[in-house]
Amino acid sequence: MPADPHGAVVLACRDLRYAYLDRFPALAGVSLDVLAGERLALLGANGCGKSTLLKVLDGLVFPTSGTVHAFGEPLTESSLEDERTSAAFRSRVGFVFQNADTQVFSPTVREEVAFGCLQLGLSREQTAARTEDVLALLEIADLADRTPYQLSGGQKKKVAIASVLVMNPQVLLFDEPTAALDPRSSAWLRDLMTTLGAAGKTLVLATHDLEHLTDLADRAVVLGEDHTVLAEAAPDVVLGDRDLLLEANLVAGPVR
Repeated sequence: MPADPHGAVVLACRDLRYAYLDRFPALAGVSLDVLAGERLALLGANGCGKSTLLKVLDGLVFPTSGTVHAFGEPLTESSLEDERTSAAFRSRVGFVFQNADTQVFSPTVREEVAFGCLQLGLSREQTAARTEDVLALLEIADLADRTPYQLSGGQKKKVAIASVLVMNPQVLLFDEPTAALDPRSSAWLRDLMTTLGAAGKTLVLATHDLEHLTDLADRAVVLGEDHTVLAEAAPDVVLGDRDLLLEANLVAGPVR
């Protein structure tokens, strides 16, 4: 692993292996560290394992073999069965899914944003204050009493992000954050991620957005179609390596 330019290791993976239905590989010996305060991009073609890796980092799925540590402690299915351990982890790591429809489910926007805090045991007064603050921060207070089905795709994405930010996590995981967003919404989200990074948040994003990679990330990990790590380097180094981008199926080669 590279020298630590930011802070302590907050998430550590060693030799992760995972296969869906025990037959379809998604991760085949992946190792990486996520450092406090860094912005880490996971790059790779569809199906290379980026989303699966994010789910492992969020404790949503567990590797067939290999280890994951979060904040120095093992992250396992059994460890998250302990309510206090689970609550502590969920308060420190937040996941923004690619499709906001899988994340936004409450009757109103206000209830959606408040849900996580209530699940973590915050009082209704604390939850209400946090909810109003994050609605104002993301400039969606006018949506508070609307139902999710009344919202545009960009508005739903903002609500999904608000439902994570309200818990003030140290680490934010984004799966294809700008996918299916219009240019204005994409620019807004990139600006927000820059602001979050400047505020000291740790960001891990799975993305195909090579155009804005140097603005979004300090470091990039490239996953290959064989579900292994092909490279780990600064974004400008990755972008300058056309052979690597071709091997990872991130750019098109000549038509034969």
